[in-house]
Amino acid sequence: MTMTDPIADMLTRIRNANVAMHEEVRMPSSKLKEALAEVLRREGYIGGYDVVDHDGPGRILAIDMKYSPDRERVIRGLRRVSKAGLRVYTKADGVPRVQGGLGMAVLSTSKGLMTDQEARRRRLGGEILCYVW
Repeated sequence: MTMTDPIADMLTRIRNANVAMHEEVRMPSSKLKEALAEVLRREGYIGGYDVVDHDGPGRILAIDMKYSPDRERVIRGLRRVSKAGLRVYTKADGVPRVQGGLGMAVLSTSKGLMTDQEARRRRLGGEILCYVW
């Protein structure tokens, strides 16, 4: 079965694992999902990730969820912005701030995936994939 929006599926799996307080969430892997996981890891929203080979076709992306020492969620919310039916692009001077700068937007630019702060610093625009706060 083909999936129309694999990034939305990834964000939904992370959101569901976060609500259920799971330690790990697994999903089919792709280069874009790995790049998104790297941005989330670098910004401190997840503990880490690993790409695992398995018996079937393709590879599996395993994301280690991150919680505070008293088991509070690090990720408060995730929202997919650019969807298959409505792509959302922004110019370099129109990159949005999420939750007044407390969250982050992930953009797909010509230089790869990056946060809204990186895109502003490098003066790049692109497709807004999601908001994380």
